Amino acid sequence: MIRYVLYQPREDDLRCLTLFGHFGFECLPHQLVNRSIQQGFSFNILCVGETGIGKSTLIDTLFNTNLKDKKSSHFYSNVGLKIQTYELQESNVQLKLTVVKTVGYGDQINKEASYQPIVDYIDAQFEAYLQEELKIRRSFLEYHDSRIHVCLYFISPTGHSLKSLDLLTMKTIDSKVNIIPLIAKADTISKSDLQIFKCKIMSELAHNGIQIYQFPADDETTAHVNSSMNEHLPFAVVGSMEEVKVGKRMVRGRQYPWGVLQVENENHCDFVKLRDMLLCTNMEDLKEQTHRQHYERYRCYKLLKMGFTDVGPDNQPISFQETYEAKKQEFYDRCLREEEELKHRFMQRVNEKEAAFKEAEKELQDKFEHLKRVQQEKIMKLEEERRQLEEEIIEFYKMKASSETLQPPVCTNLRKDKDRRK
Repeated sequence: MIRYVLYQPREDDLRCLTLFGHFGFECLPHQLVNRSIQQGFSFNILCVGETGIGKSTLIDTLFNTNLKDKKSSHFYSNVGLKIQTYELQESNVQLKLTVVKTVGYGDQINKEASYQPIVDYIDAQFEAYLQEELKIRRSFLEYHDSRIHVCLYFISPTGHSLKSLDLLTMKTIDSKVNIIPLIAKADTISKSDLQIFKCKIMSELAHNGIQIYQFPADDETTAHVNSSMNEHLPFAVVGSMEEVKVGKRMVRGRQYPWGVLQVENENHCDFVKLRDMLLCTNMEDLKEQTHRQHYERYRCYKLLKMGFTDVGPDNQPISFQETYEAKKQEFYDRCLREEEELKHRFMQRVNEKEAAFKEAEKELQDKFEHLKRVQQEKIMKLEEERRQLEEEIIEFYKMKASSETLQPPVCTNLRKDKDRRK
């Protein structure tokens, strides 16, 4: 009988290993972060507002840099877009920022189609991304995603209500882009009037069914902040890159005779709220909303327009290949039908032309026969006249000959008389 003795090592025999950092699959988030930092990030902003309302100044203030943008004129005949891309870096994070600004927006007398260039540009970026997706060999690593992630809509600080152009433009693009409304140059309105103006703007947006971007409240870490910030929309902002001395420190703001407006003072304006919500908290959510909601809506519309569906006539799932084959067969059958229709119409027109030619030929033949008969009648008439004339000439010569035989003596006497007179 064999006995097994269990060996129990002493504490002195145990080897202790020192752990360095994380191990296991909990390292995956760190790998993703490192890869993302190496690849860099991109963010695309659309600024819609009237000329001189402060779009460039606010972008400079948001990113704390001077993007060196030239001032736009008020004398553009049509609305255009100015597209500029910048390479920014903050610590070890690189950001490719694309800023699209409206030029001449609201300056024309006829503002009926002022929003159309904006819609065309947004759809063009969706179409470019869709075409890249449909390629056999896609290169999203090198592809620059130019889809608009957020639209900063600048509202004039009138203090009364939104303009018709504002309502029409936001109503047109709210299904295509995330809209964050901003009251520009908010230092021109008192605080009491500003609150009334905010309430009036939100009421008009709700009354016209305009959907603006709502900061997400489904994440526990940002739910409380985002929920409170949704109540501050639209943000009343002021932009400035000038440094003004307040007490013993220098701050970014605007110097007025009555005092200093500090851009980064939340008691003066909502610039800090906008910067935190746009760049610090919800930048990734804006990109996800653009891809999952707005781009998917455009993609679905385009594929449905092309005839692709998820289910067949019997409500059974249908593959992309089956849809393609069905559309191919449908296109082939339609081409055959159109070819037959073209042949039928061609033969019909040929028959009509032949009938017309035969009718014209018959008319020409009848006209020719008529002219031929008329000509023959004229020839016969001329022949008859010629015959009569010949008979008259013969008769004339006969009479002349007979007259000459009878008149010679008279002629000789007349000659003799003439000679005698000479």
